[in-house]
Amino acid sequence: MQTDRPLDPIGVFDSGIGGLTVVAALREILPSENIFYIGDTARVPYGGKSRRTVERYGIELGGLLLAEHAKIIVVACNTASALAVPRMRDMFKVPVQGVVAPGAAAAVKSTRNKTIGVIGTRATIASGAYEHAIKALDPEVRVVSAACPLLVPLIEEGMFEDEVTDRMLARYLDPLRSAGVDTLVLGCTHYPLLRTAIARAAGPGVSLVDSAENCALAVRELLANSGIAAPPSRLGKLDVALTDATEGFLRTAAKALDLEIGDVALRSVQEVQKA
Repeated sequence: MQTDRPLDPIGVFDSGIGGLTVVAALREILPSENIFYIGDTARVPYGGKSRRTVERYGIELGGLLLAEHAKIIVVACNTASALAVPRMRDMFKVPVQGVVAPGAAAAVKSTRNKTIGVIGTRATIASGAYEHAIKALDPEVRVVSAACPLLVPLIEEGMFEDEVTDRMLARYLDPLRSAGVDTLVLGCTHYPLLRTAIARAAGPGVSLVDSAENCALAVRELLANSGIAAPPSRLGKLDVALTDATEGFLRTAAKALDLEIGDVALRSVQEVQKA
């Protein structure tokens, strides 16, 4: 597969709709790029699934993106970034960019007291991916992590400003606040949709690190270094596909992120060609 065609799209996938936060950041930072996004709404969430299953999902969705001539695959899912990216890099000939490394680097740069909190799905937290990436950059940093398994379902239900969401955030974040974190990594690309509520629960002294924004910056650098960036004079387009029809929340998320989404296609993972 050729990867030297600047007009080919950036392929992005997530377990559901949360990866649109990465798409929004990419649109802001790289407006000339075409983007093809696949949300695996048929199998969301990934957070409670095994490494082997998440690896398989990553390979299947990567195959769907390659069928759309993606010049780079962006894994806009922290769980898949933690568990599937190494295997995907072995299998695919195009560059594969995850969200963990950029988020870890931004957190190390942000912290003042060397105490960083990380929130994410059970699988992301259990993998230790953020802790390993952060400590590789600064071994003196203390990392305090918390699995937040109920946040993705609440977000997928569109409960961005809701008393139930606030109560769950307080329960999840109170131990991190007690530990004295001054930086909090939003270790799931769904979480920026709750940024206001998370900031409220974390308190004014805590800086939030958005893995979506930092992933987009890493993609810009990768495209430039690989010589496959689109010409800056053009305006890119966004195409969206889902593995199951859940357009209601898709529209809610798109509105929250100020994204224009036209017709939505359906893709079946049974159609995947692993290449």
